[in-house]
Amino acid sequence: MINYNHTVFVFLLLSLGIFKLGSCSANNVTVKCIKSEREALVRFKEGVIDFPGKLSSWVGEDCCQWKGIECDNESGHVTMLNLSNPAGRHRHFDYHERYQYYTLSKSRTVCEICNTYSRPSRSLLGDVDASLSGNFNVSLSGKISPYLGNLSSLTHLNLEGNYNLSTRNLDWVSSLSSLEYLYMGGVKINHTNADWLHAINMLPSLLELSLYSCELEHLPSSLNSLNFTSLHVLDLSYNPFTTSIPRWLFNLTSLTNLDLSFSNQGGVILDSFGSLGSLEYLYLGGNHFYGSIPASIGNLSSLKELDLSYNEMNGTIPKSFGQLSTLVKLYLLENSWEGVITKAQLMNLISLEEFVLTTNNKSQPLVFNVKYDWRPPFKLKILHLESCRIGPEFPKWIQVQSELTNVILKNVEIKGTIPEEWFSMISSNLAQLDLSNNQIKGNLPHQLVFPNVTKLFLQSNLFSGPIPSNISDLMPSLQYLDLSENLLYGKIPLSISKIKQLNILVLRRNNLSGELPHQWNESQKGLRVVDISYNNICGKIPSSMGFLGNLSILVLSNNNLSGEIPSSLQNCSIVSMDFGGNHLSGNLPSWIESNIFMLRLRSNLFSGTIPRKWCNLHKLRILDLAQNNLFGGIPNCLNNLTAMVDHNIVGYKPIENYTEKASIMRKGREMEYDRTLPLVTCIDLSGNNLTGEIPFEITSLTRLDTLNLSMNHLSGNIPKNIGNLHLLETLDFSNNKLFGPIPKSMSSLTFLVHLNLSFNNLTGRIPSGNQLQTINDATMYKGNPLLCGSPLPTKCPGDETSDDPTIIGDEDKQNGNDYERIWFYASIGLGFVVGFWSVCGTILLKKSWRHRYFRFCDDIKDRVALLIALKVVHLKRKFGLEKS
Repeated sequence: MINYNHTVFVFLLLSLGIFKLGSCSANNVTVKCIKSEREALVRFKEGVIDFPGKLSSWVGEDCCQWKGIECDNESGHVTMLNLSNPAGRHRHFDYHERYQYYTLSKSRTVCEICNTYSRPSRSLLGDVDASLSGNFNVSLSGKISPYLGNLSSLTHLNLEGNYNLSTRNLDWVSSLSSLEYLYMGGVKINHTNADWLHAINMLPSLLELSLYSCELEHLPSSLNSLNFTSLHVLDLSYNPFTTSIPRWLFNLTSLTNLDLSFSNQGGVILDSFGSLGSLEYLYLGGNHFYGSIPASIGNLSSLKELDLSYNEMNGTIPKSFGQLSTLVKLYLLENSWEGVITKAQLMNLISLEEFVLTTNNKSQPLVFNVKYDWRPPFKLKILHLESCRIGPEFPKWIQVQSELTNVILKNVEIKGTIPEEWFSMISSNLAQLDLSNNQIKGNLPHQLVFPNVTKLFLQSNLFSGPIPSNISDLMPSLQYLDLSENLLYGKIPLSISKIKQLNILVLRRNNLSGELPHQWNESQKGLRVVDISYNNICGKIPSSMGFLGNLSILVLSNNNLSGEIPSSLQNCSIVSMDFGGNHLSGNLPSWIESNIFMLRLRSNLFSGTIPRKWCNLHKLRILDLAQNNLFGGIPNCLNNLTAMVDHNIVGYKPIENYTEKASIMRKGREMEYDRTLPLVTCIDLSGNNLTGEIPFEITSLTRLDTLNLSMNHLSGNIPKNIGNLHLLETLDFSNNKLFGPIPKSMSSLTFLVHLNLSFNNLTGRIPSGNQLQTINDATMYKGNPLLCGSPLPTKCPGDETSDDPTIIGDEDKQNGNDYERIWFYASIGLGFVVGFWSVCGTILLKKSWRHRYFRFCDDIKDRVALLIALKVVHLKRKFGLEKS
């Protein structure tokens, strides 16, 4: 990426012992350093913490003899200062590292990544870093002295990788007028504005500038004059900038390397990038760019590497891509690509070696539309296509790729079988193969040898047949093996326990039978995950698994295993144990260590009591012992399960290339969790023979979201402070012998979506309000004949005249009725007074109204008298007619 020919040559000579770094000699005449520059270096040393002695050689008068210093042979001026920390950064930025960083970015912010991880970058030492790293493996800390600005002849300054080093500003850099190479990646630059750039702009000879992970926020949109126009390399990645890409950047037409990845940039990618015609390396990944790739990308005729991964881009891949004949590496991970890729975008990519494209556009996925027999001009080493469509047949343009080392064709709608000739052609070079989430049929290769394969992912397909019995001979270098969710049958090969470098073994959801291999041994010290759940495995858990000291996750659920849990497992480093859905028996293992995150033993035949020692499991977040034969009481020390109180306690860090899955009873049904499993906080002790009261200490577990104690023999009251569990979504105390009232605090459970208190002996009025109003289901209170109030049809005393729910007790209710009666009579009296005086008072005070009122009364009186007289005459006539 960056050419450091002179420096590499110097250090190659150093490694060969031809001359000592810092020695400035010509014709056997040694030139000593200049006194003022020596003093500047001494000031620098005094300002930093050097442990354990990186600058130990900085003694004596001649600073040209000091390690990390190089002087001019004639003038004696210091020309190079190299105190980089190779251990704090990477020598290469290859596909594996890039994919690792982008995977990390899914759950971390830019600032977190910047502060936690070093940025991969080529260094001043070039490719000889590894051989010299022993001398530079400690990071300096402290503050950079501005006296470094006195090194006026300095051409190379490299302090990168020292993440504990900082500088108040870069004003001192502006004095280094001869500087050509400035590497300060990882050094914190304490700037509150954009002055740092003005200092850089004073360096007209600058060729390469690396300021990755410097916590820079300000990037000015304009400069009065642009002086560092000779710049070839600019790396401002991993900085949380609050401003967008400035226009002056596109005037740096000599740039060959531009890295702005993870720099918090956004907006549409400008067509202006096409003006940087000398670019060979362009990295814009991990930002917030959206829209389509500009067609001007085709103007970058010298481009060798392009990275637009992990942005918010959409649209199609422009046809101008076909003009990038020098392109070697193309990274288009995780955007919303759509449309069609045809031969036009691919036919001229004659130099392409690494092709990585994934899309998260589920509604309109990207489609490869090339003829089945099309043969591309490129020879790929890395091919990674994910969530796009290249099937249904396995494409010919992939079958002819004979130099592949890494293949990921995940969720690309391939059906049918994979040609065995293709496996045979790539078997010797292949290091990683991922064909997961397709509909591929056929048996696993039983004859081909893959000597270098470290990762094999074939999960979620239709592979059938047995696992090769000699898998340890076929794939001796395997580290990750995932064959889950297929149609495999037969026994688990004993040879699996002979694969010494195995790290992850996942055989979940197949039709495997027989017993677990018994020959696990200490040579497999790297094995961290064993997941053989949802099969037909029988027999006992082998005690030899105790030799797997680094085993972290052991998932054997939903099989036919029997016997006890072997105590030898206490020698492992287990953080997640899932043995649910078997026929295991015996007492619960009290030796479980405090690092465990999930302990799932439901649906077995365990007996005995819950060990009180388990109260010391400070990282436990999921405890599922449901449907066993446990008896005794619930320990009253559960408040010591601090991970259910403090959200800052992390159960375990995710393991690369493995996502654990577990079924948890929540919200009244069984739910399977995978990526969100670390967020679940659950206690399920249902379906046992537990007795005694519900310990009030359980209400201290404020992070708990599921609490299920149903189908036991628990008695006593529901703890009054149950409302403290403010994150509770599922609460099930049904089918016990609980009595007394339902605590009023239950109405404060605002996240509650599933409640079941049925079939107990609870009494009194059902609380209401808040979330309880939204789950107004009478069945959750069924089987408690002495409960009353909504939503039950049984009314509480005093509710006969009202159907409205109330949340007050009997005493409060009586007092409330008296209070309401007083107000009722008072309002009647007040209404009478207001009505009376609003009419009569007006008549008494206003004479004209009084006259009108009495005239109105006289008219009414006359009308009534007339009506009565007419009625009497009518009746007399009618009576007379009837008599005659």
